[in-house]
Amino acid sequence: MVDDKAVRPKHLGSGKADIPYDEPSIEILDTFPSPFTEGNGVEVEIEAQEFTTLCPITGQPDFAQFFITYTPNKLCVESKSLKLYFGAFRMHKSFHEDCVNRIADDLIKLLDPLKLKVEGRFTPRGGIKIWPIVTYTQK
Repeated sequence: MVDDKAVRPKHLGSGKADIPYDEPSIEILDTFPSPFTEGNGVEVEIEAQEFTTLCPITGQPDFAQFFITYTPNKLCVESKSLKLYFGAFRMHKSFHEDCVNRIADDLIKLLDPLKLKVEGRFTPRGGIKIWPIVTYTQK
């Protein structure tokens, strides 16, 4: 039997979201035990369309869609906590590549997935689109 307190997400159903909009932290993210049978090749796909951050040089806002695909090991990421985590980038100053790398690193630390792909599709500025991608496969 699973201990309810051990897997209860701290944000889901709380009715509040006291997350600062300039401090992304792995501590915001919640998990739950993967309901998938180990070794069956399942993938979880997540699309977040409302990501924003600030350019560290100009302070101008950057907008992106994020696409995350992962093969769970023992844990899955809880979606409300992921939304709050993304929201914590709102006033954070960071380059596109750094945002994608940081999100991938945090998800790898949190979930220990078998595979992970994080792609940030940033809205072009000055006619240049930047879409950083991080791929990870557990060794």
